[in-house]
Amino acid sequence: MDNVSETTMFTLSGLSGTTNYRHTLFALTLLCYCVIWLVNLTIIVTVVVDKNLHEPMYIFLCNLCINGLYGTAGFYPKFLTDLLSTIHVISYAGCLLQGFVLHSSVVSDFSILAVMAYDRYVAICQPLMYHSVMTTQRVCVFVFVAWLIPFYLVFLGSITTLRLRLCGSHIPKIYCINYLVGKLSCSASIAHVIIPAFNYTFYVLHIIFIVWSYMYLLKKCQFSSENRNKFMQTCLPHLFCLITVVVSILFDLLYIRFGTKTLPQGVNNFMSMEFLIIPPIINLLIYGFKLTKIKNRIMQFLCGKHL
Repeated sequence: MDNVSETTMFTLSGLSGTTNYRHTLFALTLLCYCVIWLVNLTIIVTVVVDKNLHEPMYIFLCNLCINGLYGTAGFYPKFLTDLLSTIHVISYAGCLLQGFVLHSSVVSDFSILAVMAYDRYVAICQPLMYHSVMTTQRVCVFVFVAWLIPFYLVFLGSITTLRLRLCGSHIPKIYCINYLVGKLSCSASIAHVIIPAFNYTFYVLHIIFIVWSYMYLLKKCQFSSENRNKFMQTCLPHLFCLITVVVSILFDLLYIRFGTKTLPQGVNNFMSMEFLIIPPIINLLIYGFKLTKIKNRIMQFLCGKHL
């Protein structure tokens, strides 16, 4: 048993059947990554440069974009490198780091969306108190907590994974996550079960809170055309964003645990990547086209006008 804890490298087998179209896949993946950077950076720069957009809703949106860049940075550079290599391995430390980045990015999405839901609740249900409630100091606290709690919870999960005794080094995917590393452990760990279970429960409660808040807002907006227009303009993008993220993550979680091995490798890879492709692009396009101020500023920039 001396060798069970000496794993220093993991092999990733997700690209084993892509030899014939590896360069095509590299070009498409690089294009996708460039689009993600372009879309997110456009919104970030627009919000930072235009002082009229220095409002809580747009500040939270800016953080959502930053989180999108952070999460995809944990996957695409390594994946692009593997597409150009014949050996697909990752170090033990690199595997844990990649898992930390991917996990923390996903749960940070839910934290930021929960804060955005609260912001819309105050804006629609308590408009006269909005500026006294959503002060600059309070917005900074919300942003700080929305990043700190996910990072702390995922860090605890990573520590439990680090303490596992491993009896294997083969990961049947194109990236590392804690769940797959945990499956290589020689024996079950109570902490490795309890902490992820707590994290899942904690963020399911986030989703429930967000859904409840939008249902409550929808009910409040029934008898006010002004509030109804405000809901359609600012809350629908949040709701679509939540649906996109939840469906993508749920799809990936179900596939990891119950997926079949009879599907072609290309289909398996897409199912593994879809939560890193669809939400970062679709969500920001929704915000960019639905939020009038963002759309107008971007159009002014494209037309060569000063913000």
